[in-house]
Amino acid sequence: MGKTKSAASRPSEEEALPTWAEDEIRSVQFEQPEILIRTGYILDMYESDFKIDIQLYEALPDGRTIIESLDVPKSINISSFMKGFVYEFKIKMFRGPLSLKLIELLKTKYTLEMDAIYKFELQELQIMDVGSDQISPSTSEETETED
Repeated sequence: MGKTKSAASRPSEEEALPTWAEDEIRSVQFEQPEILIRTGYILDMYESDFKIDIQLYEALPDGRTIIESLDVPKSINISSFMKGFVYEFKIKMFRGPLSLKLIELLKTKYTLEMDAIYKFELQELQIMDVGSDQISPSTSEETETED
């Protein structure tokens, strides 16, 4: 005889987070945001969700260089973004610390080193002129004249 459906589903039930852990993750309290300025480029855009994925040249404090599902304010026109171009991103990083109990559960049962949940919001971005290593002005251009 073959395995029953309930027997086949047991491993996934064992891998599921306990209810208390899911509740803690859903209700994490974020600290005051830290404002970060990093350069990088856009990997993907999700216009209907107002989110983008970006690759950064300088790592974030937790070591990551990719931010997935970066929230973009509705006041910024996502359709004007260009993949593959270098931008300077101004990002709000929110950190929500986890309890010691949850940290230990993630470490022992799931071999996951994680002590916080992070949320990222784009504040602004500027395309950079890589050839001259200068940021292209986003509003007005000032020109200097030689005498």
